[in-house]
Amino acid sequence: MSDKNEGKSRRDFLKLAGIAAPAAAVAVAAGGATQAAANPADLSSDTMQDTEHTRAYLESTRF
Repeated sequence: MSDKNEGKSRRDFLKLAGIAAPAAAVAVAAGGATQAAANPADLSSDTMQDTEHTRAYLESTRF
């Protein structure tokens, strides 16, 4: 009898995981879009922009 209960809870977990993963991806994408809209990129410049991401990249390439 306990085997049936374990199987059912596994199915419920897999259903929840199947729904939660895409929802989390949408939430992350929406959060990134609001940050990008708040600080638009200057595409007319020939130099690399000074952002947190570029600083982290440059620091990771230092020897």
